[in-house]
Amino acid sequence: MNLTLVHTSPVHVPVFDALRDADHPGLELRHVVREELLVRAGAEGPEAVTDEVRELLVAAGADGADAVLCTCSTLGAVAEGLAADVGVPVLRVDRPMAARAVAEGERIAVVATVRSTFGPTLDLVEEEARRAGRAVDVRTVFVEGAWELFLAGDRDGYLSLVATAIDGIAEADVIVLAQASLTDAAERAHTTLPVLSSPRPGLDAAASECASAKSA
Repeated sequence: MNLTLVHTSPVHVPVFDALRDADHPGLELRHVVREELLVRAGAEGPEAVTDEVRELLVAAGADGADAVLCTCSTLGAVAEGLAADVGVPVLRVDRPMAARAVAEGERIAVVATVRSTFGPTLDLVEEEARRAGRAVDVRTVFVEGAWELFLAGDRDGYLSLVATAIDGIAEADVIVLAQASLTDAAERAHTTLPVLSSPRPGLDAAASECASAKSA
């Protein structure tokens, strides 16, 4: 089974390799990293990189991928919307997380360090809420200054700042970490609220798609 992952940061490569080794040892991962897509999407909007994302997805399908997983929350909706052009399943990493968040409760706090992530993530949560027939109250928590630490390579400072923001959240039923890069901050936080991240459930869903494609 072959899964291509489209990333906008190289830090995600070892994260997903480790999850594959732990949960899906028979799955072959191919990583494509395009950092400039997130930069442009942040400046001009996710739709501005639609053509580039389409080229990546089509190339992955032509290269034998059984499915493609977009690990960037900002670009997830764009990638998912291009599935018909690719010929293989295209998944966004955060959809399973959003579905679980809706199941956990009505009050959902979405944490992000890149503002362009909020729009796609809130749209996704509301879509999953409609699908489940549930009403949700979603609010955003932006971690000021964290992304600058990430870009500077200060992962420890980045995660600590995010963990502090998580611990400051009250009056919520569940906390959603809108970017894959935030995942490890949950381990540093002391909140008693459920804190959801996307890599593991996203990879699980993509592995299932690959298995279905192989058995079809």
